[in-house]
Order: sequence, then C-alpha cells, then structure tokens
Amino acid sequence: MALLKVKFSQKKRVKLAQGLWLMNWFSVFAGILVFSMGLFLKIELRKRSEVMDNSESHLVPNSLILMGILSCAFNGFAGKICYDSLDPAKFAKWKPLLRPYLALCFLFNILIFFVALICFLMRGSLENTLAQGLKNGMKFYRDTDTPGRCFMKKTIDMLQIEFKCCGNNGFKDWFEIQWISNRYLDFSSKEVKDRIKSNVDGRYLVDGVPFSCCNPSSPRPCIQYQVTNNSAHYSYDYQTEELNLWRRGCREALLHYYSSMMSSMGAVVLLVWLFEMSVMAGLRLLHTSLESIPNPEDPECESEGWILENSLKDTLKSALESLKKLGKFNQVEAEGEGAEGEEGGKTPAITTVS
Repeated sequence: MALLKVKFSQKKRVKLAQGLWLMNWFSVFAGILVFSMGLFLKIELRKRSEVMDNSESHLVPNSLILMGILSCAFNGFAGKICYDSLDPAKFAKWKPLLRPYLALCFLFNILIFFVALICFLMRGSLENTLAQGLKNGMKFYRDTDTPGRCFMKKTIDMLQIEFKCCGNNGFKDWFEIQWISNRYLDFSSKEVKDRIKSNVDGRYLVDGVPFSCCNPSSPRPCIQYQVTNNSAHYSYDYQTEELNLWRRGCREALLHYYSSMMSSMGAVVLLVWLFEMSVMAGLRLLHTSLESIPNPEDPECESEGWILENSLKDTLKSALESLKKLGKFNQVEAEGEGAEGEEGGKTPAITTVS
C-alpha cells in the first residue's frame, strides 16, 4: 500500500506545481539566510582567533556556508522543474532526472539535519578551544615587544572590556602568570628581586590584574594591585567587593556568547530543514502524479500521487534485501576472482618418456 496516496486532477496538479515553484524560491532565500549566518559566525570567530586554540570551531560556519550554497543551487533547479511541469512537452526532458534528483535531495536534507545538530553539540569542543586559547593568550600578554605577539595585550584588554570578564576562569588566573613585562620592572628594587627569587621559575608574580578587569560601576577607584590584601586598602574586603573587578571568567563569557549564537542558528537551520522536507515531499507527489497519468495524450485526466510506492515497512525491507543481494554479489565475485587466481597459479605436470 502506497504511503500518503493522493488523487490529483489537472487543476490540483497545476496548483501543486505553482505552490512548489513559490516554495522553492522561498527556500532559495532561506539558503541565502543560512549562508549569511555562516559568514557572520565565521567573521565573529576570526575576530577572536588569537584566543582560540584550533580551527575546529570553524566547522559550524563552514558547514552553514556550504549548506547555504547547496540550498540555493538545489532549490533553484527544483523551481525550474516545477515551472516546466506546467507544460507536458517541457516536463518530458526532466522525467529521467527526477528520481536521482529526489535521491540527492534526500541526502541533502540529511546533511542539513546534521548541521543543525552540530550547531547544538559544538559547545564542548568550543569550551576546550577557548580554555586553552585564553590560557596561551594570557601568557603572551606581557610580550609587547615580541614580533607576532605584540598585539596580544590589546586583544586581551579589549576582550575583557567588551565582555565584562577577567582572566580565563576568573580574576585569580592573573595571579599565576607574569603579565607585567620585564621592561617595566625595576630590577634594582628589593621587592622585585625578592618576588623573582621566591618563584621557582624566576617569574614576577603579583596578586594584581590588568586595568581592563576593573568594573567601571564600582563606587570606589579600582583596586587592581594587592587585590587579596585587605590591610593594604582602607575599608576593603576583596571577598565582598563584587563591583571592584569582573568576577566572570572570559571563557564562560565567550562560551555563552558563541553557544547562544550557534543555538539560535541551529534553530533556524532546523526550521529550514522542515521547510525543505515539505518541499521535497511536494516534489515527490508532483513527480508521481505526473508519471501515473493513465493517458499522456489527455493531460486533464485524473492521476494518483504518493510519497512512497509501498508502505514504509515494505520500503525499508526491500532496501535491506537490495543491500544483502549487493553484498552477496560482491562476495561471489571476490570468490570467483580467487578461484581464477588459484587455477592460474597451478603448473601443469610434465611427464618424460625414457
């Protein structure tokens, strides 16, 4: 029994073709939207590529760009088919291509669905990328005189100001690295010498943070040095002074920014996928309704259209049987080649007469 069998008159077929033509052009605009989202996300990721450890995060925007291009191409082609289906003479040239085209559309829709899932599932990979990238970026913060790294201080400062964050996981991350360049340290000072000697790696570590960690909403001037030393400042307790520095780490801030963006894009791609599935189903109905016309010379007669020629269960069963037959055929072919090789390897016996 066919799945979703529908009877079509000439008028219904024309309306279906016209509706599908319009839907395909809407799908072209949806493809442009998906392409634009991928391009926007790629630009946003490139803006902060210095604090990202690898290029895995670009999988999502690259996939969106590719799906957008393919969507425009597939739906533009389908729109042409639907337009030509109004004229039986023009439609005749598309008949041999429709079946393989619908198979390609099915694969394309599977890809769109997986791209939508990737948008939702990339959070873990993005988190690791940001954690390692920010850690490396903070190490290079002081290298303002090193070629290739001189921009890192500005990048980190602008990042912390824009996203209202401090450090990787929090402001205490700055206590574990030397973020002040040796160029601005007075090595004749006893305090500097003692701090460097007290560290195994010979680094100048302080319980301080860069100015970009300061919260401008704080009612008092920002305390960015001796942050954890309550006695160094009047009426100060660093554990209760929440407005002094940004408490949120930049990894969390960036992760929230990008993951919310990707989730929104994933929701849009899912809607596009549902729309594409409905277009593909409509195109299948149009294809079968035109093929099943009993008298091609009388285009006004009624015909039947369906999504699947048999039920879903029977279709899956026949597909599995086809795969099994294909596997057996390959196995027999391989055995035949092996037998031929054995026969070729045998040497004929030679008898001598004395």
